[in-house]
Parts: sequence; structure tokens; C-alpha cells
Amino acid sequence: MSLGETLKQARKTQHRSQQQAAADLCSQSMLSAIENDRYTPNARLLVGLCNRLNINISNLSLASDFDISFNPDINQTMQRLCNAHQYHELDHFLQQVTVRQQIRTNEQTQAYYYYLGIAQYQAGHQLDAAKQNLQLAVNCSPTRMTTTLTRLSQSSLAVIYAHQQIPRKARHLLDEAIQDIDQLSYDENLNIPFYLAAFTEYQLKAYDSATSWLVQGINFTTSHQSHYMLANDYRLLAEIALKQDQASRYLDALTKQRFLTELFHEAVNENF
Repeated sequence: MSLGETLKQARKTQHRSQQQAAADLCSQSMLSAIENDRYTPNARLLVGLCNRLNINISNLSLASDFDISFNPDINQTMQRLCNAHQYHELDHFLQQVTVRQQIRTNEQTQAYYYYLGIAQYQAGHQLDAAKQNLQLAVNCSPTRMTTTLTRLSQSSLAVIYAHQQIPRKARHLLDEAIQDIDQLSYDENLNIPFYLAAFTEYQLKAYDSATSWLVQGINFTTSHQSHYMLANDYRLLAEIALKQDQASRYLDALTKQRFLTELFHEAVNENF
């Protein structure tokens, strides 16, 4: 369920009108745009709406998942395992013949190979298998305009090439993943390639380049009134500052990360 649908459902369950829910927070028209996923609220407005509608903000998922089937049970199982970071179980689930037989469209095929590659990488650094499946996801790009999922696949593949210390290939993939990203219709998942670009450069020990990607990512995220991935961005900034023996930058970034984590309960990657 999207952010807008979650807010709408909570409001209707409480028998509130849009005008009542928006009072002193925003206009009724803005709330309507939020509920229909045409506008992403900034942090202050999101917290205000969640408090008014008695929504636990930690239960919100701003980034949407990608379907691998028309079967909702398969999609829900896949999403549950992925969101819980149960990657061994996700790998096993996706490899089942009954799951593979439910894939129908090119978009579902692309999503399937993306999730399979991510599961294999996270489950135990099965690098060759993960690389092969993420490359298949990239190759399944359904349109000439690179989609969000293609960009996620490219930047995830770049992480693997960096892990294998193949910088030229990794950076070529990053350039493709970020190129003209602002021309796409915005969704929260587009915040992720910037973080993955920074993490790629971090693995290559190119700390200045990693910092530059994070600054771009933070600017991109905040310019769209989003907070998704900001806590992770600042956590990686802190790690980079630590590597560079910059104590004040480390403390500043870590303070911002902890504030965002406390406010939005975003899971933060600590595995560097």
C-alpha cells in the first residue's frame, strides 16, 4: 500500500473528511494530492498527518516494491521476505518452479531477476550468480527511457563490480543509472541509486567521490520533499568522515543520522 493510500485509509476509517484531517496542517487540495500519490509531503507535514491519524510512522513504506506476478500472494510473500531482509528465504522462494511459472510480462521478469540478484548477493555474497541475474534485469529494460527498476539494477550491479575491484565497469554503470534521472516521474526509489553510487565509491576507497554522490543524493531527496534514504546517506557520510579522520564531520553526520532514524524509524545499513 502506498503512502497516499495508507493516509486515505486511516482517514476514512476514522470518518474524517479531508478538510478535517488537513486542518492547520495543509490545504484540503494538498491532502488530496498526497492521498492520490501526486505529492510527497515534507517531513514536518508527514509527522503531523501521522500524529493526527494515529499512524505509526515506522510502519510506513515510502518506496514501493515491484510486482513479479499477477498473483498477489506471490508478490506479498516476496515483499515480506525482502522487507524483513530474509534473503536466504527470499532466494529459496524465488527459485521455486511454482513462482517462476507465474511470471508473465517483461516488467515482471525484470523485477524477478532484480530481486533474485539482490537476494543472492545479500544472502552470502554469491557474486557470480547475483551479477548474472542483475545483468539480466538490466537487459530486460522495457523502454528506451531507462526506468526506475533498471536504474536500481544498474547501481546494484555496480556495487558488485566494486566489491570485485573492477572500477571502470562499476563507474560506467553508475553513470548510466544516474543519467537524466531528473527526467523521470519521481518516486521514492529514485533516491536509492545515489546511495548505491556512494557505496560503490566507498568500496573503491574513493572517499571524495563517495561524498560527492551523497551530497547529490541528499539534494535530490530533499528537493522532492522526501526523507527516504536520508538516514542512510548521513550514516555513510559519517563512515567516510571516520575513514578520513575528520572527527567533527563524523559527529555532525552521525547526529543527523540518529535524529532522522529516531524521527522516521528508517532501517540503517551498518554493514560497511
